[in-house]
Amino acid sequence: MKLKNNIFKVSVLIFYLLAANACSVSYTMSGISIDYDQVKTISIQPFYNDISQGPANISQTFSNAINDYYQQNTNLSLIQQEGDLQIEGGITGYRLQPVAPRSSGNNTVNDFTAQTRLTLTVKVTFYNTTDDTYNFENRNFTFFKDFDNATQDLTTIETELIDEIFEQIIMDIFNASVANW
Repeated sequence: MKLKNNIFKVSVLIFYLLAANACSVSYTMSGISIDYDQVKTISIQPFYNDISQGPANISQTFSNAINDYYQQNTNLSLIQQEGDLQIEGGITGYRLQPVAPRSSGNNTVNDFTAQTRLTLTVKVTFYNTTDDTYNFENRNFTFFKDFDNATQDLTTIETELIDEIFEQIIMDIFNASVANW
């Protein structure tokens, strides 16, 4: 009986130690590593638009999406200025590029591109005010999506493509900043 009682006490002690440790550092399947005892806030400045192509509201779309992502995937409070973590940057690249030429077989003006690639680049600066070893400045994050010119018109799918590209770029920024990948 005494042995069972001691095992129970040790088990309870281990549980409380693990629970106390889990309160200060969060480890999840996504690899997030934030010391919530030291890091409590994040400020994400509106991203600027440094491109001449694309929708006029592209920087606002990105700013809203990255704010939402950090709020949904961390316990950090979003504040306007001087957070423990700070993110700023801009949309610096919007490029359309043919990737799969299609020929009519006649070498005429009817030759066209079968697929086009939309590539977006976002330049980001990240500061961790509690541990500057994770800081980075003017780091480019780029991703692309291809679409079929024969069946899709860019003007009808541009918003969807941009959202999909931004989703990947935001995950890459998130991993580089708080998951330390």
